[in-house]
Amino acid sequence: MPPVASATRPTAKPRKRVAAPARAAAATGARASLTLSSKNYSSWSLRGWLLARFAGLPFDEVMVSPDDADARKELLLLAPSIRVPCLTHDGARVWNTLAIAQYLNESEPNAGLMPADRIARAHCRSVSGEMNSGFANLRSALPMNLKAHYPAFKIWAGAQPDIDRICEIWTECLALYGGPYLFGAQRGMADAMYAPVVTRFLTYGVKLNKPCLLYCQTIMAMPEMREWVAAARREPDEIEELDMEF
Repeated sequence: MPPVASATRPTAKPRKRVAAPARAAAATGARASLTLSSKNYSSWSLRGWLLARFAGLPFDEVMVSPDDADARKELLLLAPSIRVPCLTHDGARVWNTLAIAQYLNESEPNAGLMPADRIARAHCRSVSGEMNSGFANLRSALPMNLKAHYPAFKIWAGAQPDIDRICEIWTECLALYGGPYLFGAQRGMADAMYAPVVTRFLTYGVKLNKPCLLYCQTIMAMPEMREWVAAARREPDEIEELDMEF
């Protein structure tokens, strides 16, 4: 099997496997719910899902079909990714990925999503914020597609600076905190933010230095990533605009 690479308005009807919509969960005090889009294509959905799993928060998935017009716009970068993922928990509704990370760090303080050390925590916030708001060229040139593998893909020159900066961040963090995750022995907020980039690098055969390659292998070996990738491969949905042709 080749290596795998490896947001959306919650207005569409949830798939059958969802026990209850997000609004009902908030009103009744039931389990948390997380609104997601395509597991194959939606990098923001993956980030939010990993954050909730790392935090140990039980939740139901509310899936929005990529056939939904607004969902397609966000996946194709034609609209801002501000609605997916969306976490509903204990009366709160949080929809920006970085905001979800901060919320979960407050509500599940023992999960260790962020480093305990003040300086390391500031560093974690900085690199996570950089991922949340930057790297637009990378997003457009190397769209997330877990079912695909393009080992001979020619990287657009505009995307290379983004790749170089991400590798710089990873190399620095791994050296400073000792790995195998970006901030040491425990995976956390920053790893969830950069996990979709790992999949992109593998999908498009991006050349990496040894520390970055080992980090990619570490992320893909996580049971949560294996679960997400397996679910993505089962998805029947395909978005032709996000499938490269040669």
